[in-house]
Amino acid sequence: MRYDLHTHSTCSDGTTTPTELAEEAHAIGLAGFSLTDHDTTEGWIEAREAARARGLDFLPGMELTTTHGWRSAHLLAYGFDVANAELQGRLEMLREARRERAHEMVRRLRADFDADWDALLDGDSAAGAAAATASLGRPHLADLLVAGGYFRDRSHAFETALSPGGPYYVPTETLSTAAAIELVIAAGGVPVLAHPAAQRMRSPFAVEELAPLASLGLAGVETEHPENRPEWIAPLRAEAVRLGLLTTGASDYHGAGKPNRLGQCTSPVETVERIRAAAHTEG
Repeated sequence: MRYDLHTHSTCSDGTTTPTELAEEAHAIGLAGFSLTDHDTTEGWIEAREAARARGLDFLPGMELTTTHGWRSAHLLAYGFDVANAELQGRLEMLREARRERAHEMVRRLRADFDADWDALLDGDSAAGAAAATASLGRPHLADLLVAGGYFRDRSHAFETALSPGGPYYVPTETLSTAAAIELVIAAGGVPVLAHPAAQRMRSPFAVEELAPLASLGLAGVETEHPENRPEWIAPLRAEAVRLGLLTTGASDYHGAGKPNRLGQCTSPVETVERIRAAAHTEG
């Protein structure tokens, strides 16, 4: 009875459809999963129907990129009211900002690469699902550059041309972590801090940063994640337990777009039950 509570589909920057994701979850014996695409709930209906058809449980979710002080922080939101007007309005603004950012990065890339905006949006191109996605991001630009033969895979493109601080990079417009937590709670959702000790970060979240976020309503911390460094996550896990927060596990699966494997890290059914008990919707 294990669940993967952090996955992505072609509705944002994954390479598998919500239906294919459900098929893979069934094939490896998961009890259920959550689809947590970036800034969008577009895949929920398909994922829920595909999960039901395979006897799987489905927990609706989403991932928000936020800013906490000087650092980028990702926030998972589970079980919120999809019809909440304030949240949906904010999401629309974030998706439009993502699109404008991607357009500007393509403009900058054209100085040194054959990067074409129309090719990025062409559903028949090697860049793949960017045309249909509701949430454009750096992975789609990476796919375009990989398709052009400039880099071997997304990771290679992220480490070079698309790295933060590079000449082609444009920062993402975000909400503050505090504002995002309050927004999710107002929509009846359950906010969980994603991969707070990922190895790609310059430093992990500090232990003392958790209590103020918990006071705002942060419900949990994603302590089991393929990219969390063991020596960084241990004190955060202990603090989360001390504060009475959920400790979740998930893979952050992106299909072929990332080495993380579905079900690599998971959560028990008891964690899902606690999320549902605190959430607006049964999912």
